[in-house]
Amino acid sequence: MLPLLCLALVLSTLVPSYGLPNGAPTSVCDNMLPFHGGGIPPLTTKTPFLITPQTSVVGSGQMLKIDIESFPANIVFKGYMIQARAADPPNNIVGRFVDSDASAIKLIDCEAGGDTATHTNTSPKQELTLEWTAPDNFVGDVIFNATIAQDYDKFWVGIPSERVRVVASSTTVAPGTAPTKRPTTTTTVPPYRPAQTEAPVAADPIYEECGQSKGCFGFPEGCVDSKNCRAVVTIAVLGARYVFEMKAGYNRPAYVAFGLSNDAKMGEDSVIECVPEQGTVSAYASWTTVGPYGSTRLGVPQNIFQVLEKSYNDGVIYCKVERDAISTVKGQKFDLLNDKFHLLLAAGSSVESTNVNYHDIGRHVSGSPQSLAEVGPVQGSSKLLLRLHGAFMITAWIGTASLGILLARYFRQTWVGSQMCGKDQWFAWHRFLMIVTWALTVAGIVVIFVEIGGWSQVRNPHAILGIVTTVLCFLQPIGAFFRPHPGSSKRPIFNWLHWLGGNLAHVIAIVAIFFAVQLQKAELPEWMDFILVAFVAFHVFMHLIFSIFSWIQIGGCVSERRSGQRVTSFPMADMTPSRNSMSSSERKQDAAFSGFRKSMLFLYILIVLGLVIAMVVIVVLAPIEAAYNSIKDQIMN
Repeated sequence: MLPLLCLALVLSTLVPSYGLPNGAPTSVCDNMLPFHGGGIPPLTTKTPFLITPQTSVVGSGQMLKIDIESFPANIVFKGYMIQARAADPPNNIVGRFVDSDASAIKLIDCEAGGDTATHTNTSPKQELTLEWTAPDNFVGDVIFNATIAQDYDKFWVGIPSERVRVVASSTTVAPGTAPTKRPTTTTTVPPYRPAQTEAPVAADPIYEECGQSKGCFGFPEGCVDSKNCRAVVTIAVLGARYVFEMKAGYNRPAYVAFGLSNDAKMGEDSVIECVPEQGTVSAYASWTTVGPYGSTRLGVPQNIFQVLEKSYNDGVIYCKVERDAISTVKGQKFDLLNDKFHLLLAAGSSVESTNVNYHDIGRHVSGSPQSLAEVGPVQGSSKLLLRLHGAFMITAWIGTASLGILLARYFRQTWVGSQMCGKDQWFAWHRFLMIVTWALTVAGIVVIFVEIGGWSQVRNPHAILGIVTTVLCFLQPIGAFFRPHPGSSKRPIFNWLHWLGGNLAHVIAIVAIFFAVQLQKAELPEWMDFILVAFVAFHVFMHLIFSIFSWIQIGGCVSERRSGQRVTSFPMADMTPSRNSMSSSERKQDAAFSGFRKSMLFLYILIVLGLVIAMVVIVVLAPIEAAYNSIKDQIMN
């Protein structure tokens, strides 16, 4: 039981927290709605928190203090986000906050610099005072709206303050204008968001003429047809001119980049980056490197392209560039007229002064070299090997390994007298399941090395955990082949080492699968973590049930210590010498509760089989949401 309990403790730290301990992101500037737990809804009950301006009138350009506090007092909160909005439509964000306390206040830029304040950490807070500067050249009423998180799953959205009148700076503010502090109510939507009639969404013009007068390439797969790519590039050939359009808006990217490669791998590729800077978009030529993987603009000529159009609106990057038909970068010639290239497209959330960082938002590579003059659909590279790797590993370590370990631990004294291939049932099935686990693991590690072409450069422990699992898995059958005779004095040592190696490999493999969910290339939904947690909880629960009945079978814990006997508790026969103390008649019949164990085993197989099938489907069809929508559209049409 110890490895399973350790696994449960480890996994409690691995399930990602969807709250943001370092403050709200700019992606929620409009609705101020936290994305906790994949979509925990805000509370609609009366909030205990107050947003209280210290005066109800302020001159334009002057400072106003706002208190965040509770009623009744001493109720703590952990996170917040606050804005000042004009009370009248279009309810723009106005003014700016002051970074008066770096330990508790972080400013973010929603519509202008510092116009929104949020928390820097999730330590409990009883009250907080913020300083806000009224905008110049503005006269009218403003309302402070806040989201307050008392806890991860307990938060209120759109808590309003009393109105504050902003007057011309020359106007004398009368004394005694502080508002009365009283509890307020809240709604699930900030009150500054007026109701709007739904208007038809105009088609994005970047997708016009795709496949007709220009080639289009984007991710996720199939997004060009549905016109909803996270990032997309189009290539139009106008005589001897090569015009590229790039666009990305998913998750407010820090860059979008398009590259030309002689192979389908990153390294020694010519790239054009579009990076938002100071409210506009700058374009750079760069070069990808290997060992370690990265990119750089140093030593790359910046005169191989010209910017035709660019824009940065509401977190969406757009740029249109014309690249020279023939150019030389880092000693390599790129002839767009006569050569074919693999197309690379990437988007990420961070950049540095001379390079872009890892493409954590997404990356896509064309499946074959492409003539840029071709205007047909551009197919991405096959992800078959990647999907096979995931399917093999889930089947092996969630399915066959889990069942094989369970059989060896609790079913040695079940189906007594019944054999398969000259071996006891439990041993025959245990050996078969672990051979399947070994074969799937080896196959999985081979296909992923073929897919990646080397060691993964992603900053994620999944790869190293997978290698450790594979090594342990590979050693298990070798050790079993050379196991000592049951009567040997060294047999207990082998049994413990075999038990430890198998359980350790199982735990590490499941942890590695948890980390795989975080890999951008896997395209797995965040909620798959909850399926994995459900499996771990069920697996631990079944071990507890079987262990309890094993103890009951031998008369409880005290009886076991006195007798030194435990019939069904170890993974291999003769784990301890006490096995020999069993009478011959006891070894020739099923142990007590064998019918119950068989029933529970049947239940375990059904549930684990269902979880394995579900997870394999999610991996093979990833991204599953896009696959589901595609299948639904095909059925509806």
